[in-house]
Amino acid sequence: MIAHLTSVHPRNDIRIYHKQLTSLSKKFECFLITADGFGNNIDENNINIVDIGKPISRLDRMRNAPKKVLEAALKINADIYHLHDPELLQIALKLKKAGKKVIFDAHEDLPKQVLSKPYLNSFNAHIISFIVKYYEKYVCSKLDAVVTATPTIRDKFAKFCPNVIDINNYPLLGELTPLDKDWSKIQNEIAYVGGIAKIRGIEQVVDAFSLLKTNAKLNLVGTCKEKTTTEIINKKNGWNSVNALGQLNREQVREVLQKSIAGLVTFLPVPNHIDAQPNKMFEYMSAGIPVIGSNYPLWKSIIEGNNCGICVDPEHPQEIANAIDRLVNDKTLAEQMGKNGIKAVNEKYNWSIEETKLFQLYEELLGN
Repeated sequence: MIAHLTSVHPRNDIRIYHKQLTSLSKKFECFLITADGFGNNIDENNINIVDIGKPISRLDRMRNAPKKVLEAALKINADIYHLHDPELLQIALKLKKAGKKVIFDAHEDLPKQVLSKPYLNSFNAHIISFIVKYYEKYVCSKLDAVVTATPTIRDKFAKFCPNVIDINNYPLLGELTPLDKDWSKIQNEIAYVGGIAKIRGIEQVVDAFSLLKTNAKLNLVGTCKEKTTTEIINKKNGWNSVNALGQLNREQVREVLQKSIAGLVTFLPVPNHIDAQPNKMFEYMSAGIPVIGSNYPLWKSIIEGNNCGICVDPEHPQEIANAIDRLVNDKTLAEQMGKNGIKAVNEKYNWSIEETKLFQLYEELLGN
């Protein structure tokens, strides 16, 4: 029996649920402890979902949710506990003390992520980042395994953890891949799918649409939790070219990508982004559309290395606009880049490969 624990992510999180738990449920009895307020149930994959209740605020979550997660976890009495949030590190050693196998899943480089928090000033951010770095090292060095979302984060943990493996956020084969996309009929639409935030370059993206020579529109999928950022982008000239679609389900996302010429992932150069591998980059590739991405070395090696998109300076709206215009004006190029992206996903950037690594880790920990 295994249990995945999160106090932050929703029960339908792509990495936790649609990839890891859906895969693991093929071989193990699985539980998911979450705090989203939608109640307990056993779903179609026979995954037992235990809901500890939605916190009333971020402070309430950080203070009280870990204790509630721990209580629910011990009642389950699983063999392996897989923790997905840094705030749950405080219960990791308690689970170890109870004789359990414990995995920490590092979705992000936490010390670097802290440096990018908009609600922290620079001094406080560096102090907290320093503390987090050593606390993370202390706890994780005592766990049975650490799973990371990228090879770069893996290499960081490998310096002090004996059992580290990267399980990358690569797409599910076939989920978004087009069946019969007719590029001659594609309208001049560009997609952005994911969390919308200042550090993800949304202001520069909207500005770019006021600089276009073509008449392209932006299909904006996702929500913005930053009130100030929302007010700023709504007042920009480029906002007239935006179709704000809000949060969509996976099938609706697939439909948006199928009618788009390219996908945008132009995150700004904050410490946590430089070596990241955004899930959306690979989903755009899987959907057969070119990626317009930030020009960081790792991103360029993936996007330009596989000739499946164009890399730009994310802080310069004109570069983003030029890339959009180029693909809108040359749909033959866009189609070929899209095909190259599908080929790269089918050969090396897909969940089937990562699933095998995940199974191997669990079987080793269970002594199989």
